[in-house]
Amino acid sequence: MNDTFYDVAVIGSGAAGSTLALALADHAKVALISKAELAEGSTRYAQGGIAAVMSATDSIDSHVQDTLEAGAGLCHEKAVRFTVENSKQAIEWLIEQGVPFTRNESTDDSYHLTQEGGHSQRRILHAKDATGRAVSDTLLQRLHEHPSIHAFENHVAVDLVVERDHPTPICSGVYILDTTKEIITNLRAKFVVLATGGASKVYLYTSNPDGASGDGIAMAWRAGCRIVNMEFNQFHPTCLYHPQAKSFLITEAVRGEGGKLLLANGERFMDKFDERAELAPRDIVARAIDHEMKRLGQDCVYLDISHKSKEFISSHFPTILERCAELGIDMLKEPIPVVPAAHYTCGGVAVNTRGLTDIENLYAVGETTFSGLHGANRMASNSLLECVVYAQSAAKDILNKLPKTNWIGAEQMWDESRVVDSDEDVIISHNWDELRRFMWDYVGIVRTTKRLQRAQHRVQLLQSEISEYYSNYRVSSDLIELRNLATVAELIIESALRRTESRGLHYTLDFPRALQHPHDTVLYPPKFSQPFTD
Repeated sequence: MNDTFYDVAVIGSGAAGSTLALALADHAKVALISKAELAEGSTRYAQGGIAAVMSATDSIDSHVQDTLEAGAGLCHEKAVRFTVENSKQAIEWLIEQGVPFTRNESTDDSYHLTQEGGHSQRRILHAKDATGRAVSDTLLQRLHEHPSIHAFENHVAVDLVVERDHPTPICSGVYILDTTKEIITNLRAKFVVLATGGASKVYLYTSNPDGASGDGIAMAWRAGCRIVNMEFNQFHPTCLYHPQAKSFLITEAVRGEGGKLLLANGERFMDKFDERAELAPRDIVARAIDHEMKRLGQDCVYLDISHKSKEFISSHFPTILERCAELGIDMLKEPIPVVPAAHYTCGGVAVNTRGLTDIENLYAVGETTFSGLHGANRMASNSLLECVVYAQSAAKDILNKLPKTNWIGAEQMWDESRVVDSDEDVIISHNWDELRRFMWDYVGIVRTTKRLQRAQHRVQLLQSEISEYYSNYRVSSDLIELRNLATVAELIIESALRRTESRGLHYTLDFPRALQHPHDTVLYPPKFSQPFTD
């Protein structure tokens, strides 16, 4: 095992991690750690777009107000306004990098803006229906061009290194596992940034790729950071329902451009649940679909945009059209079968507007965090915006501190002297499957106290098994992810039990009404010392 020194270690290579690495690289030596190839991650699979105030008919106040309403009383207005006020600059930076946002077919060559659920204006910039891929490919090209960025592909972060013999804990690095060589390295850094995405893989059905196992949230919790509002898990209303269509999202923009949700008999139903019908916020649409599926005993509902012209569908949704055709679904002529699936983690590691966590020199950006932007429900297309805005803000803060910061702490080697190779890997796969199934059954779109208590009992049993396994056997990427998933599952369940009301994405039959005075659910770990200052 060797010891490697960097100015900044960025864990995660999605939009947040890549943006931050590029913002730092002209002035710092950066390690960019990715558990697979750099291009993998949730960013690549985002279809809809990025919300920003770019139109003369739109305003910052309007975008702020829409976000506050979608957040069901729990957004922090300071964070919302900070994000929205920086939205135009974030888009301009992405354009400078070369992201090919779709333009209007008019003489002024302006950017085409679409509308999604919860937005009162057309303010969603997009690259057809594959915005995430366009952003990912563009930033990846820039990363490869920069000599100050050292990519650690196929490396899984195991745990943060925290120095505790100081007045306040200080992060000094991270242990990383090279999954190709099974070697663990103590990568030392003046600053460490968590940009690992969300935790939707804790559920059986999700729109997220396999890597969304809540690694950053779990590591931050073990290190001593506050975790906030983990009960708010966003279920995307429309994922393609087909046995061969793993995690394929049908973008919100389909509904934004006139797509209608139908029952098997062709009847519309969303107008019975909300006056905004298909353009209601995601929590309302997902809950309505879940209600109708359970009421009728149906496996899915249907999303129909076949009333639009072939030219319109082909130009706006080419990726969806192609994928549906591969599976024998002609969206030009028939509706698309869809179901809700876990999509976005609205809670996470507590940060301020500079991305700073409770531990000195440890930052977090993107879906890993609770910044206060999303509240009890994330409004569509605010997530990629948050990634860019907060990554740039964190980079600015780090660069201001970098000249005055040194590497600290003694070398802390990874100790494998008392562990052996596992001969029971089947336990990991069984526990993984059990965890995701009871989270889906008991901690899903609609909850009860009894279901949550059952889930809590099950996860505590799993935690004891995982802890024993982790203590006695050499770590693997599967074991690391299972350990992290169990941690975030326990945080989600505990947070849900503490919220004795229904609000936003948290809906419980035992407390169907919202409390008069909303509050965040803040969990304090045993090692917690002092919060950040803003």
